[in-house]
Amino acid sequence: MEKNIRIIRTPIGSMIAECNVEAITSLDFTDSESKIENSDHPLLLQLEKELHEYFERKRRSFTLPLAPKGTRFQEDVWKTLRSIPYAQSISYAEEAKIFGNPKAIRAVASANGRNPIAILIPCHRVIASGGGLGGYSGGLWRKEFLLALEKKENYGSTSSPSSKNL
Repeated sequence: MEKNIRIIRTPIGSMIAECNVEAITSLDFTDSESKIENSDHPLLLQLEKELHEYFERKRRSFTLPLAPKGTRFQEDVWKTLRSIPYAQSISYAEEAKIFGNPKAIRAVASANGRNPIAILIPCHRVIASGGGLGGYSGGLWRKEFLLALEKKENYGSTSSPSSKNL
């Protein structure tokens, strides 16, 4: 199956996106932009547009088809993540409860860590029970940024969020 790749620059660093002919299959942060030839596949161009709108606080949800690949358990956990509303956060224990297995906290957290589609499958919205950030494969500063971005008022504002210099 054909794969298409595109580097997307965001206020919290470059991301590498991948899609097949039907859906987004991967979106992750990257610190190195090796010589990747950016694809102009319509799904990747739409993803870039929607991500920019998200960071400008003009978008709360994404319209793209997603096809993350993982075990059946991981894919079910990722579906649970997609049910967490914009600007809200839940604990790993709450996520396990919503998932339907309150004792699977560690397994659910581990599946979150293997989420192949950052931001669109919002694992950044899951925090530790004590209110701490917990983990985030993109780096805790990025998780903190994303949570703060979503909690800001003035949804639909045209101003861009401040960003770290990268």
